[in-house]
Amino acid sequence: MEDSTSTPPWGQAMDSKETAGPTAGEYFIFAPDLESNRPFRGATFDNFQALLTPPRLILRPDGGGFPNMRERPRIIFDSSSGPTPRDLEGGFGGYWLVSQRLRQAMEAVDPGAFEFAECDILLADGSPGPEHSLCDVVRELDALDEVRSRLDIEVDDDFANGKFYSIGGGASLTFRPEVLMDAHVFLTPFSTFVVVDRCFVDALRAAGIPADARTSGITTIDAAAI
Repeated sequence: MEDSTSTPPWGQAMDSKETAGPTAGEYFIFAPDLESNRPFRGATFDNFQALLTPPRLILRPDGGGFPNMRERPRIIFDSSSGPTPRDLEGGFGGYWLVSQRLRQAMEAVDPGAFEFAECDILLADGSPGPEHSLCDVVRELDALDEVRSRLDIEVDDDFANGKFYSIGGGASLTFRPEVLMDAHVFLTPFSTFVVVDRCFVDALRAAGIPADARTSGITTIDAAAI
């Protein structure tokens, strides 16, 4: 077991191409709303226990994706218990709940990055609600450029893959294009955060999804200046 370590100093004396830091506005951390103090959403699983695979406490398997479920997820939207879900809400059995327009944008830009499970959405009176799906990011790429990035890298055998990328104290990240190829959305093997590129963010705006996290439910943080 080793103590936590950091990457080599960003800007260490190498050639200028190797030491160029991350470019602002190129990649983003993509997450459910982290910015507002909005009350908890008015939506609950109606059949969570029927979907669960014991002894797990959440639906999402350790390896991601969706397990075989005996029935479709059924979610109740009840405005009397909280605000109506936005384009993205987290905390649904380990998954995101996404609107139809967000799902369509995701599938249009990078269909290989996601898996979806269609849901039965009901309003409190039992009538059908707006289309939403559960969503999981399933593409994983070891694409972080550790030399050109600035972050804490914790190395420990207790981590699933032997190390962990910690950005909680601030970070500046860049990624290797030769690994990313045509990918616009991905996870790394050493973190829990989702990374998206400018192309993906622009597609959300073109689909009418607001930049304001309080309205859309989506936080995007420039990966070059976390």
